[in-house]
Amino acid sequence: MKLLFELSGEHPDLPVAELECVGTVLDRRTQVAVAECPEPEAAGRLALTHVVMEYLGECEATRAAFADLLRDLAIRTEKPFAGRVKTVQGSRMDAAHLDLERLIGTLIAGPVSLRDPIEEYRAVVSEDRCYFGRVILRIDRGAFEARNPMRRPFFHPGVMMPRMGRALVNISLVAPGEMVFDPFCGTGGILLEAREIGVRILGSDFDPAMVAGYRQNLPGSDVVIADATAVPVCDGALDAVVTDLPYGQSVRIRAESMDRLYDGSLAEIRRILRPGRRAVVVTHRDITAIAARHFTVLQEHEQRVHKSLTRRILVLG
Repeated sequence: MKLLFELSGEHPDLPVAELECVGTVLDRRTQVAVAECPEPEAAGRLALTHVVMEYLGECEATRAAFADLLRDLAIRTEKPFAGRVKTVQGSRMDAAHLDLERLIGTLIAGPVSLRDPIEEYRAVVSEDRCYFGRVILRIDRGAFEARNPMRRPFFHPGVMMPRMGRALVNISLVAPGEMVFDPFCGTGGILLEAREIGVRILGSDFDPAMVAGYRQNLPGSDVVIADATAVPVCDGALDAVVTDLPYGQSVRIRAESMDRLYDGSLAEIRRILRPGRRAVVVTHRDITAIAARHFTVLQEHEQRVHKSLTRRILVLG
């Protein structure tokens, strides 16, 4: 099924990269993408998408072209519906969004209900295109807030927020029922997000205090105290690895230096990962050269967290 995605604007590339876990991206503009998705219900796992729609069509970003599109679609419905328009900053649309919403209400045959609609038809105008669809799903961002690290039984500063953790799990392309591993699991934030979508999880950490905290946050989940450069896992046993590599002077490590730790842990990740699968690793400096010793670097992303911290995300195959 062809789906239309209204994406988060907090990062230029990660929301589109995340869509690979549910389908094949066919087209994209700023904050919008079209993808062919064999299982539309799987889109509920996404973190950096706002709205998922059945793709109905697209046109040039002009009022006349949008009116022609609506006439060509000739949509009829007995359900009360609303028409909504999202105009992304920088779009070239020559009409106001309220005017476009009136067009939807006028050119779709059916009862309009702005207060209590059963269906919503939505246009997203971005750059030179206007995309149109019927809403089938809204991502519940409140559910991520409910899993805020501050609300967990065990909290440690510097942990990743739930939506980013979920996005990284999704970019790894791990599927429900498969196994994902985090060799620097800390308090378990990334693996908590994996478990929420039905993925089997395994964590390890060299710091016993972090493992004890992990067990409080994810009771009953598998976790071991282990050196990330020598984990007790068989060769080619895991479907995905997603991890936030340690940094800073306060991190407890066994390796002689951070570079040795990164090199040794990436070699170990390569050993335990199934052929053809992905590892997603987050660092706070450029380790592309180290990663390239063991993997093919498929994607590189940067996310500025605050003035002194930029996350570097590597997708490795």
